[in-house]
Amino acid sequence: MSRPRGQYLIAALVLAVFLVLPWGLSGYWVRVLSSIFMYAALAQSINFMAGFTGYADFGNVVFFGIGAYTTTLLMTRAEIPFVVAFLAGGCVAALAASVVGVPLLRLRGHYFAIATLGVLEAVREITTNVAFFGGGMGITLPVVAEAPEPFFRLIYYAMLAAVFAYTAIAWWLTRSRFGYALRTIKSDEEAAGVIGIPATRYKVTVWAISAFCTGLVGGLYAYWLKYIEPPFVFDIMISVKAWIMMLLGGAGTLLGPIAGAFLLELLSVTIWGQFLRGHMLILGAVIMLTVLFMPAGFMDLVRQRFSLAAVVANLRRNRI
Repeated sequence: MSRPRGQYLIAALVLAVFLVLPWGLSGYWVRVLSSIFMYAALAQSINFMAGFTGYADFGNVVFFGIGAYTTTLLMTRAEIPFVVAFLAGGCVAALAASVVGVPLLRLRGHYFAIATLGVLEAVREITTNVAFFGGGMGITLPVVAEAPEPFFRLIYYAMLAAVFAYTAIAWWLTRSRFGYALRTIKSDEEAAGVIGIPATRYKVTVWAISAFCTGLVGGLYAYWLKYIEPPFVFDIMISVKAWIMMLLGGAGTLLGPIAGAFLLELLSVTIWGQFLRGHMLILGAVIMLTVLFMPAGFMDLVRQRFSLAAVVANLRRNRI
């Protein structure tokens, strides 16, 4: 069997397992897996910008919140069906990224990262203080007539579909001319300009793609919770968590963000259950050790078949 065919077979088997799982798991584990899929989708969205282009979008959660609020407002104010409102949320997030991307993506490094945080804070303050957005009281979405179990399975499958769709985009970026151009920008933006790559236009485009994907997840999250307020959907910790997942799995890789989401979320659930008080300290120590042993991410260690020499080289690189 050829290698590509074997990879497709494995992907099909994994998909089949995840399609069947919610019918045999308890409601708790269905929600845990839905949360893992949500963060995997967010980590993959960040990967488009940070992993392939090298731009640290620390305020990426702003598009998550924009998607959530657009979906909620369309459903509550205009009584638009969820599917239409959900897609509109992604489009509004992409539009917002395109508008702010033209000036912001002329910045680089920590200047761009700080600017994205500034945008996040500005949008959060607007939604908190403007009555149309519900202010600090938030907004409640219409109650779904469907029974809880089928509804949670619906969310599970929607989040799973997002993971596969976003991974397909990442696969395209690893093989397309557009993706090669993004990696050239990441390696040397000046050189990319010299060879004729319109860096700003490409960066704005990939940021809009990332924002669209993030906005869709935000809209789905709002539909899942049935209630949103600014601290919930514009929470910087959502971005931080997704960033850690991407780095744990491997930035710029195809499956790294997904592996990082499963590693961090399952580890967090396990530690929370065993060490209720000190779980954050233990989790932080585990993440720190993981970064020291696997600075290029878990997928890099998998490629090297968990070589002891690779681990030793990582320790030497960090001068430990």
